[in-house]
Amino acid sequence: VQLQASGGGLVQPGGSLRLSCAASGHTLEAYTMGWFRQAPGKERDLVAAISRYAGRTYYEASVKDRFTISRDNARNTGYLQMNSVKPEDTAVYYCAAALTDQALRLILKANEYDRWGQGTQVTVSS
Repeated sequence: VQLQASGGGLVQPGGSLRLSCAASGHTLEAYTMGWFRQAPGKERDLVAAISRYAGRTYYEASVKDRFTISRDNARNTGYLQMNSVKPEDTAVYYCAAALTDQALRLILKANEYDRWGQGTQVTVSS
């Protein structure tokens, strides 16, 4: 599967943004997914993860209650809804996917994903 992330941009603190991750080449429902972010000079960190049919989700502590990960397998697309954004959310955001036969599997480590989108820049600034 190939992944294409989009939806990044410049947003003011407290604002909202929705990132999309469009999959092609294979049905997305066979994959567990995650969103990562990488700020300049820092490592790529997990933001959120979602199992194949959205039965399980995981959020990094700093985004819990602000971000929502979701997916629409019929549209072969994953999403990250970002609300109440803060300057520290500024980073390049990447979507990732890994093939699995386990419907409820979540993957939290970057090196366990083998499909990556190209990244989309999110800048939170007034």
